[in-house]
Amino acid sequence: MKAYDQAYFDRWYRDPAHRIGSRADLERAVRLAVALAESVLMRPIASVLDVGAGEGRWQPVLSRLRPAARYIGIEPSDWAIAKWGTRRQLIQGDLDSIGELGLAGPFDLVVVADVLHYLTTPALQRGLLRLAPFVGGVAWCPTFTSRDQIDGDRVEFQRRSPEAYHREFAAAGLFPVGMHGWVPRDLIAGLAALERATP
Repeated sequence: MKAYDQAYFDRWYRDPAHRIGSRADLERAVRLAVALAESVLMRPIASVLDVGAGEGRWQPVLSRLRPAARYIGIEPSDWAIAKWGTRRQLIQGDLDSIGELGLAGPFDLVVVADVLHYLTTPALQRGLLRLAPFVGGVAWCPTFTSRDQIDGDRVEFQRRSPEAYHREFAAAGLFPVGMHGWVPRDLIAGLAALERATP
């Protein structure tokens, strides 16, 4: 099992030979997810839940973009919680424990970035079912499939097809709107046909 310790975060976030994505890439991702959620909800977001938050890198970007929005990051790493927990509103947990953390949801934007493709299929199924009740707007879940070129951490990567992810999200009551965005059934029904990623 991987250790999400300081060495892991240093390698993938800071080491020039291995890091994936720049600060500008992070800023673009946050802006995209916020814009997608606000387009679906037709109002500014007021709450964000970041599952698998790592060091909570989304928190300072969000605090600049939407200073009034409440942010909570969930992260299993002991090191990340000890280092960043207080400063970046992180609490210890994961998709399996999300229902036991006393979170006041649902949330306008739920972020699960670069997490789902490392879960076994049973863990993915459980996790999406546990996540779905917290999605009050958009779940933004960057996830890579067997059809994608993978850069970065390949340890424990699960090579699933796009169709497999569509099935698992649908089983949890979440439906695609494109660009890694998923919405609950009650919101997908209100979108125009071409706003949906499937007919």
